[in-house]
Amino acid sequence: MDRQVRGADGRQWALRSELEWRTPATADDFEHDVAGGYVSGAAMIAVIVVFVIVLVAWRPADVIVPGWVLLTLLLFALFFPLRWVLRRPWKVVAETDGDESGDPPSERWVGTVRGMIKVRTEMTRARQSIERDSLPEFEGPLRPVE
Repeated sequence: MDRQVRGADGRQWALRSELEWRTPATADDFEHDVAGGYVSGAAMIAVIVVFVIVLVAWRPADVIVPGWVLLTLLLFALFFPLRWVLRRPWKVVAETDGDESGDPPSERWVGTVRGMIKVRTEMTRARQSIERDSLPEFEGPLRPVE
């Protein structure tokens, strides 16, 4: 999602967001950054798939499965992948080259927002703040970067 925003001081800002495929490491997460790997998750998915196959294969021929049971199984199977997609972190960047004279100088603000819906809200807040104050808000997720 890319947007061009003109600040109150006349500078042109580029506001963009992009999906982060890996969760960025922060100082707050230092003690929790050691992951056990993806093997346990893949093993659990394999066990569930085998369980569903066995459940369907051993079903007697005269048993009628209601549609709501299949829908419930489908929703249960899609819950965690959908949650993963909707809660991915997004990197939000607001940057400007300044103006031709070099005053005010170029700036770059970077922050991380978690969630597909929240990133749209933060992009709108940053755009409004730049149009009003010529800078992103300090209370938001964006921080100046050297």
